[in-house]
Amino acid sequence: MTEKQTAKKRIAELKKTINYHAKLYYINDAPEISDYEYDKLFYELVALEEKYPEFATDDSPTKRVGGEALEKFEKVTHTVRMGSLSDVFSYAEIHDFVNRMVATLGHETYFSVEPKIDGLSVSLEYHDGKFTVGSTRGDGSEGENVTENLKTVKTIPLSLPDSLPLLEVRGEVYMPRKSFEALNARREENGEPLFANPRNAAAGSLRQLDSKITASRGLDIMVFNIQQIDGASFDSHSEGLDYLESQGFHVIPYRENLKTAEQIIEKIEEIGKLRDSLAFDIDGIVIKCNNLQERSEIGENTSTPKWAIAYKYPPERKPTTLTDIVIQVGRTGVLTPKAILAPVRLAGTTVSAATLHNIDFIRERDIRIGDTVYVQKAGDIIPEVVSVEMKGRKEEFLPYEMPTHCPSCGEPVSKDDEAATRCTNPSCPAQLERSLTHFASRDAMDIDGMGPAVVRALMDAELVQTIADLYRLRAEDIQNLDRMGAKSAKKLIASIEKSKSAGLDRLIYALGIRNVGEKAAKVLASTFGDVDTLAKASKEDLVTIPDFGEITADYVTDYFSHAQSLALIEQLKAFGVLTTYQTEKTDMIFEGMTFVLTGTLPTLSRDAATAIIEKHGGKASSSVSAKTTYVVAGEKAGSKLTKAQNLGVKIIDEETLLSMAGEGLA
Repeated sequence: MTEKQTAKKRIAELKKTINYHAKLYYINDAPEISDYEYDKLFYELVALEEKYPEFATDDSPTKRVGGEALEKFEKVTHTVRMGSLSDVFSYAEIHDFVNRMVATLGHETYFSVEPKIDGLSVSLEYHDGKFTVGSTRGDGSEGENVTENLKTVKTIPLSLPDSLPLLEVRGEVYMPRKSFEALNARREENGEPLFANPRNAAAGSLRQLDSKITASRGLDIMVFNIQQIDGASFDSHSEGLDYLESQGFHVIPYRENLKTAEQIIEKIEEIGKLRDSLAFDIDGIVIKCNNLQERSEIGENTSTPKWAIAYKYPPERKPTTLTDIVIQVGRTGVLTPKAILAPVRLAGTTVSAATLHNIDFIRERDIRIGDTVYVQKAGDIIPEVVSVEMKGRKEEFLPYEMPTHCPSCGEPVSKDDEAATRCTNPSCPAQLERSLTHFASRDAMDIDGMGPAVVRALMDAELVQTIADLYRLRAEDIQNLDRMGAKSAKKLIASIEKSKSAGLDRLIYALGIRNVGEKAAKVLASTFGDVDTLAKASKEDLVTIPDFGEITADYVTDYFSHAQSLALIEQLKAFGVLTTYQTEKTDMIFEGMTFVLTGTLPTLSRDAATAIIEKHGGKASSSVSAKTTYVVAGEKAGSKLTKAQNLGVKIIDEETLLSMAGEGLA
């Protein structure tokens, strides 16, 4: 046997052995060999495939480490629509559903009751037993091709024991809690913004253009449905799931076939008690007719099946002790009280703090240090104190009062008409720290590598006292800072230098003027053209801008009325920061036209459509008025479309917009 033949045989053996042990480890949680032994086999395969690339196949375990980065995701049309389910929130609705199914069928039936994983829905297609296409749900009819990213998920088999001509399955990609906590710990260490919850982290990880990043995030999947199959058939949903399990898929756990509403409710409560101990987040329970023929008899609604519902658990609400109230000073000087809590597990993460908004919020709920409070996550993301347990409150728990002086700089504070308490010192160190972090953020000047930890280190070393000081920094000044080093210092200085050309709209947003977000900053930049003209603008000048209110106009004029603001602008100009608006307009065919976007467009995101309109000299507005030229309407257009019809504003679709812009179909 030649060396090449020996290599080919060994590659085949290694693939089989590695896939066997990967299934034991990732699917069955019953490894037979150590991580070290597994890694030795894996890297032997890597070396052989590098030497003999002609023997490297698409279903090799080495494909799970990620490949070349993509420029964009291609669209995938779903042969079988990836629909959604009707949500229910009460046990009475479960009784109604079961009774409705029995009445429709004329007899009792079994329902498959399964946890609803809180993740991102995807389709996996196999042809002749090989994984060929993986896509996101998208709008149900069309999603994005994320095949290379899904190949990095170790619980997705790249080839199946049965070489069926066609198999398409649906599953939920999620980030296990351990992976989520490790990811956020790394991001915090690097000064990067944290993910709010495992679902957001999973969605962001799966949609990375660089699959190597996806591979590093530790994603997993639970498969819960056969979308289409050729070469096998089943009478029931549960038979299909059992078959998928035999093919090596990570199939939805804790599922059970039950007959009555009472049994289903008992199962919901049983799984609900397990939520804290699960390795993954769930947000509900799916209840669906198990018999596939009966599903056909029951039928579908316009957008959801009649034979299935999703019971959604109410937001988790747990008691804990409020041990302290601390004050944070924001970049606009607002003093925000924050509750320090005894750590409690809530909706997928450990919560140890919650915002208390302002003194009015605290007084309305009579929140006091030492209280037992009930905490939940608003939208399963932001921890909030919802109520206080008055029973057992001690006399020494006194009503809370906001400080009269700023805890950061010691200057007096004042309460404005928005119930906010503010520090009156524009040079307050706490404001500077947050102002610098905002100035460097991605949507502002985009200074890569300057997160909160780096900003704090720069301030502790007294290297920056104003925003302009960033442009005085040299690599040798910062290379000895904690966790910096010469290489990181050079990269940071290069990123600071690059930020000089970020543009006037980003600069205006970066300055942190109250009420001026990204969109308002862009409007100001395009309207006034340079920062000096903007600085001289009166309130009357500003309120003539469509959708620009008096309150925001007051904030803008107030900002530029301060000597330190004007001094900062002059310093930035001296350092070469671009303070004029550089337009990318290719022509002015939309000049004088105002467009309003509503609904979901077929191919363009809201930002992409806005960019096209502005590139051709038009303006994208958020509200419909008699001055609106066109409303660009997509799927599920709402009240803006109705208002446009009532006002007689011309309504167009995406294809017409692209045709008018001379860009054709994207």
